[in-house]
Amino acid sequence: MPFPALPRGLYAVSALALAIGSLAGPVQAETLNIGVIGELASFDTSQVSGGTWESDILMDVFEGLVKQSADGEVLPGMATSWEVSDDGKTYTFHLRDNAKWSDGEPVTAEDFVFGWQHLLAPKNASKYAYMLYPIANAEAINTGKQPAESLGAKSLDDGKTLEVTLNQATPYFLQLLTHYTAYPVPKHLVDKYGRDWVKMDHIATNGAFHPVQWVSQSRISVEKSSTYYDADEVALDGVNYFTTEDRNAGISRFRAGELDVLREYPSSRYQWLKENLPKATHMGPYLGNYYYVFNQREGRPTADPKVREALNLAIRREVLAKQIMAGTFLPAFAFVPPGVSHYQHQPVPFKDISIDERMAKAKALLAEAGYGPDHPLTLRLRYNTSDEHKKIAIAVAAMWKPLGVDVQMQQAEATVHYQSIAQGDFDVARAAWVADYNDAENFLALLHTGVGNNYGAYSNPAYDKLMDQAAQTLDLDARATLLEKAEKTAMDDNAVAPLLFYVTRNLVNPDLQGWQDNAMDDHPSRWVSFKD
Repeated sequence: MPFPALPRGLYAVSALALAIGSLAGPVQAETLNIGVIGELASFDTSQVSGGTWESDILMDVFEGLVKQSADGEVLPGMATSWEVSDDGKTYTFHLRDNAKWSDGEPVTAEDFVFGWQHLLAPKNASKYAYMLYPIANAEAINTGKQPAESLGAKSLDDGKTLEVTLNQATPYFLQLLTHYTAYPVPKHLVDKYGRDWVKMDHIATNGAFHPVQWVSQSRISVEKSSTYYDADEVALDGVNYFTTEDRNAGISRFRAGELDVLREYPSSRYQWLKENLPKATHMGPYLGNYYYVFNQREGRPTADPKVREALNLAIRREVLAKQIMAGTFLPAFAFVPPGVSHYQHQPVPFKDISIDERMAKAKALLAEAGYGPDHPLTLRLRYNTSDEHKKIAIAVAAMWKPLGVDVQMQQAEATVHYQSIAQGDFDVARAAWVADYNDAENFLALLHTGVGNNYGAYSNPAYDKLMDQAAQTLDLDARATLLEKAEKTAMDDNAVAPLLFYVTRNLVNPDLQGWQDNAMDDHPSRWVSFKD
């Protein structure tokens, strides 16, 4: 049954317990209440918009071949073991005998094959389909050049074994499999209900929890799945995910005991929170970037490289990080954040130029592009609803004002925002990326021609060639060199305006255990419990 929005510490007491009185104590409801920053687009992973808040929910209700530990390490999931061929191109996974969907049906290798084919189907237009491109023929299927059956994934041994063939050895493939693009889909339900399989009265999931209620723009509730193979080790009875785009209101709810976790508290509140809720206030290193996308589609002013360079030059990253965001971000002069393994990020070419020189050059570039007092540059700047994003947008607009740029701001809740910019309805737009796996490719893939999350439609054949070469390079040093050249190419093109690098910012009930800070900021509820 659905779990109500009750503070932890209230008790679920049965009528029998009330009647018996002192003979039986109250039963504590082990329900975790989390404030997430946006609305889930769908439980169909092919329709997910890519928000971190969606991953928060999906990692609790689904499980891939592998899963993550509390500190982010890769562990066996639906597969108990696997072998990798000598050339690194073939993976053979052995599924659990007791792997089940929440409706009791077995999870089979065919559910993985079907799920991946479903995500890659051109009709589903998944912005995340490229995540599966390391698998043989995945890209050709996604672009309509090959049938789904040609995918390099086979169900063997009556669904107990999954054989996956890659285009080339992929060092991060196991990490990639923890992402929701690699989750299975219950083929038996899709066959029966079609797209309606995700409705609450039809859905089945294979994770530690399964959905029981969804109140749009308010709450998603899940409960522990009795069919989960490790159900006896799952401490929580359920989880409520509250859509909490107003993070200041989220702090109030956290202090009132209505939330046990608030994801991404406002940076402006960090000092106050650290002083007043020191045990609950978490901050740590994070593999995430915050950037502005330039729309490079034909007819947009930001399609002009001179305009992009001028806008990029005028942004003062240190001011954004230290003053506007009160030290809760790091200034970003590159697209790939620091801390990514086996990689040295490549900064924008103007990193060490004084702001006066940068502003002079920016004004000259806009004049060359045909903008000035008689023809001012007008831009639509989109951002998703948040006081934080609004503050950054206002600050950047003020930095552009001396250039004579008139900024018209548009805000929308996260799902609508990302749908709008995916359709190209903007000039400049706020975006961010948090690593799905610890590899520079995960960030740089966003700028490859044709990728669904390449919101600005940046396209440079030289960049694509470097990325394609890196994908086929087994030597890690040579691969890193190619990826670094690719990032430098994009930064020289002013493909995007990197603004900030993230740190993790969460409020966490000190009574929780099993909730560990980690650079990926992933926290599966399967590991969480309340202290006795």
